[in-house]
Amino acid sequence: MTNLHRHAPLRVALVGLGTVGGGVIRLLNTNGDLIARRAGCPVQVVAISARDRNKDRGVDLSPYEWVDDMTTLATRDDIDVVVELIGGADGPALTLARQCLAAGKPFVTANKAMLAHHGLDLASRAEKAGVALKYEAAVAGGIPVIKGMREGAAANEISRVYGILNGTCNYILTTMEKEGRGFDEVLKEAQELGYAEADPSFDIDGVDAAHKLTILASLAFGTELDFDHVATTGIRYVIAADIAEAAALGFRIRLVGMAENGPEGLFQRVHPMLVPLDHPLAHVDGSLNAVVAEGNFVGRLFFQGRGAGDGPTASAVVADLIDVARDEYGDALAMPVAALTPQQPADAGQRIGRAYLRFKVQDRPGVLAEIAAATRDAGVSIESMIQRGANQADGVLVAIVTHAGEERCVRETLERLAGSDSLLDTPMVMHILD
Repeated sequence: MTNLHRHAPLRVALVGLGTVGGGVIRLLNTNGDLIARRAGCPVQVVAISARDRNKDRGVDLSPYEWVDDMTTLATRDDIDVVVELIGGADGPALTLARQCLAAGKPFVTANKAMLAHHGLDLASRAEKAGVALKYEAAVAGGIPVIKGMREGAAANEISRVYGILNGTCNYILTTMEKEGRGFDEVLKEAQELGYAEADPSFDIDGVDAAHKLTILASLAFGTELDFDHVATTGIRYVIAADIAEAAALGFRIRLVGMAENGPEGLFQRVHPMLVPLDHPLAHVDGSLNAVVAEGNFVGRLFFQGRGAGDGPTASAVVADLIDVARDEYGDALAMPVAALTPQQPADAGQRIGRAYLRFKVQDRPGVLAEIAAATRDAGVSIESMIQRGANQADGVLVAIVTHAGEERCVRETLERLAGSDSLLDTPMVMHILD
């Protein structure tokens, strides 16, 4: 009989047994034979570690050795690779990563925060040790976008990478869109359904998407990771009226992470945007994620799929383990760390584009003229202006769509209106994806 396995099992230590950790165990148990054939050997969890030994995780943990001190896994000869699923930019996860790489042990992680903040350091350590640092699960869950960028699009100069990078925000926005409900109500429902955390700030304020965008930008452009210069705005202040106005204008609102690199520097932004109905991102609904990369020879690449949850994220983790078993891995950031270029952040004020501005104002004569004068003096050309809710005690909404122009002019408009007693709330600005 032919031996299907070319060498001994890949012995895995799994650190962190939350939703994804349990998913990894279930996936390996369910698809173990198929994975072994593709990896060239069995992929077996042999040791596990987490904070709470007694918590019921819905999977049988009895076949695995429980390890209280996870730091010992880095130097154990009977462990071939460590998978980190505990999260956090610093602390135990970072310590474990550095220990494993220092010991020459391959390291697999789903930790986008750690990579966004310390990815350069970790990639350098992996390179010096000659071992794998794999992180497919860190961006867009089960979508193979990291592999697509590192390998499939490697021959292309990428001009722009952007997409919907947070399933929680996309669920909230698309539910508001379909049902006409307000942000707070839909957020509460998302928490009850498990789409949003009890403290949803990382998601709804755009931080999670910014971590992922930082990684994508480095892979796309060969630049150093630069999380600190991602301009980040979440969806906390998007209201139902914004979504209704966007629909009337032929757009849908999505939280979009976008990065571009050019002579003027590296531009990185996470921001709610108006997406035209004829763009693929307008049709990415619910908790799905999607990433678009534009290459000079391949054209537009579009990746879409489930961006979170135990199944998709576990799928990405195990795909990395298969690569480790095959000895198929290169530089963590698609090129040697020394080849990555530092890049100055681009001045967003010089970008040309259209924008949507929404004001909540006093219902009294002269307010529209005041707004129009501010836009005129700032050099903003108005394409359309809509007023809703006249004669309402809590004010009226004024929505403006601008012609294409420099973003600094929109910023100057808001500066000119700052402090005006005509405004009842902070204005909302959303750029339009053209």
